[in-house]
Amino acid sequence: MQELVEQTIDAHGRRGTGGGRRVTVNRRESPLAWLAARKLVSARQNEAGERLQVDYERAALGAAVTMRWTPRVDGGTGERLEPAAAQLAAKRRFDAAISAVGPGLSDVLWRVVCAGESLPESERALGWPTRSGRLVLTLALDRLADHYRLP
Repeated sequence: MQELVEQTIDAHGRRGTGGGRRVTVNRRESPLAWLAARKLVSARQNEAGERLQVDYERAALGAAVTMRWTPRVDGGTGERLEPAAAQLAAKRRFDAAISAVGPGLSDVLWRVVCAGESLPESERALGWPTRSGRLVLTLALDRLADHYRLP
């Protein structure tokens, strides 16, 4: 999905400071997708982050509490997990991935990939120096890709 807006930025990249140039920004673009589009993370790192984000979102879904009256697309012959079991499986995968990354790297990984914080926001929240977040994030994404056994 896209939510394109016009913003003014100055020479230092700060938004809304008055004089400067106008740019179009997609407000719904995730920070990881933004980094991948600018080749600041590799395709392998991006894939690892996307997998983590999917498990995070699936683990946060609530169980279905009403009957589903629509026919299944696969004809009803395939085995599937109940919604609660699928949620628990996603939570286990997410916990294993975060554990594999490690405590020093998982903070920025969760903030950027799962919570959707920008790198500058994450750096401020963690009390890190400016521009240190990308280095730590790429290390975390590399460990995550190793956990997922991505080529």
